[in-house]
Amino acid sequence: MEPLLRVRSTTVVIASSNIDTDQIIPARFLTTTTKVGLGKQLFADWRYTANGTPNPDFILNKPEAIGCEVLVAGRNIGCGSSREHAPWALLDYGFKAVISTEIADIFKNNSLKNGLVPVVVDAPTHEWLIAHPGAKVEIDLHTTRLTLPTGVSVAFPLEAFARHCLINGVDELGFLRSKIADIERYEIARAAV
Repeated sequence: MEPLLRVRSTTVVIASSNIDTDQIIPARFLTTTTKVGLGKQLFADWRYTANGTPNPDFILNKPEAIGCEVLVAGRNIGCGSSREHAPWALLDYGFKAVISTEIADIFKNNSLKNGLVPVVVDAPTHEWLIAHPGAKVEIDLHTTRLTLPTGVSVAFPLEAFARHCLINGVDELGFLRSKIADIERYEIARAAV
């Protein structure tokens, strides 16, 4: 993982509520154990027509979505079955953060473990973001604040260990591996007792 201190980007809005993990990445694409290429299948059933051509009405197929790193979703994104492929697909597409008023716990944890920032905001902030697609926002992981182009800044919850991992670009295994010398010293001292 790359260190992530802040995200400055315009937003893409998918205002639907209860976007489950099967909508984010349909089950038929879960046969891979690699993250590469999953962005092409992100929201596949909404993004492509039955014959596989891009749906011109879906936001990710529009020019204004190109380069956006922040997805604003309706209430309760990531519900449904647990699949790490959902944050993998979002990240591979280019998203670095997802904003909503409610983000399913398992999806939130999978996102954090893979470097995708889940930002839970209050209803008025969410309503403003939904009403202003393409807004330029800043997400600061040091202060755990989301700043809107209006200057309004709101705090969002982010567990301290997850924040540490995101800022330092390490996953849980990388964090443990960074402590090997301490672990070995403890084991030697313990064996002597």
